[in-house]
Amino acid sequence: KMSAVFLLLLVSTANIGAMLEKGLPRREPRRLSCVRCCGPSEQPVSIISSRYIRMSSDPAYSVPKVQPTIDITILKGEKGEMGEKGYPGAVGKEGERGLRGFNGRKGQKGQPGPQGHSCKQLYAAFSVGRRKPLHSSDYFQHVTFDTEFVNLYKHFNMFSGKFFCYVAGIYYFSLNVHTWNFKETYLHLMKNEKEVAILYAQPSDRSIMQSQSLMLDLQEGEEVWVRMFKRERENAIYSEESDVYIIFNGHLIKPAVE
Repeated sequence: KMSAVFLLLLVSTANIGAMLEKGLPRREPRRLSCVRCCGPSEQPVSIISSRYIRMSSDPAYSVPKVQPTIDITILKGEKGEMGEKGYPGAVGKEGERGLRGFNGRKGQKGQPGPQGHSCKQLYAAFSVGRRKPLHSSDYFQHVTFDTEFVNLYKHFNMFSGKFFCYVAGIYYFSLNVHTWNFKETYLHLMKNEKEVAILYAQPSDRSIMQSQSLMLDLQEGEEVWVRMFKRERENAIYSEESDVYIIFNGHLIKPAVE
């Protein structure tokens, strides 16, 4: 009886193995791929190195690049000495005019001035002439006078050839000259250091009398005089000892304070 049972188990086990062999697919043995590690003249490469090469070429296994950073503050040295001052730069364009500032505070009342002269004469007049001819040798040449016709209160200085204003007001001035043949005549009537009128005559084969006149508003201390202005041509005015051809006149028309 025992032998029959054992035989039955052996047969059933054989049938189950046959069924398993028919029903399940057979798995082929895994083949290892060959990897070239070296050539005839190269050194053999280890399996680990070959695997590292294959992994590093694959984007999925790429190793990130490490970029070291340096803290500059650690390497910063001590502050150096100040260098020499450089040359000044070019002058820039002139800026726009700014807004008008606020009015300043009113100042204190000044001290009273000296007492005026009760006998001061509110008159001024002069008339002077020149008997000698004059050639302009400089670019600007002062004209002086040697003959005094009228010089009220000596307001005209014969030595400097200038009228000095002692009484402020409106003045009338006139200048008369005689031109020289074939020479230019060019003169300025001056107020302080600025020309205010011109007397001019072109060169000609005939000499003529030439005049200029004007009125000026003068302040006390201002001066009026005559000068010659030389250009490319020869500049001259004519006169002679026996007669007067050059005359300078001036007088006060209306004083500023009456």
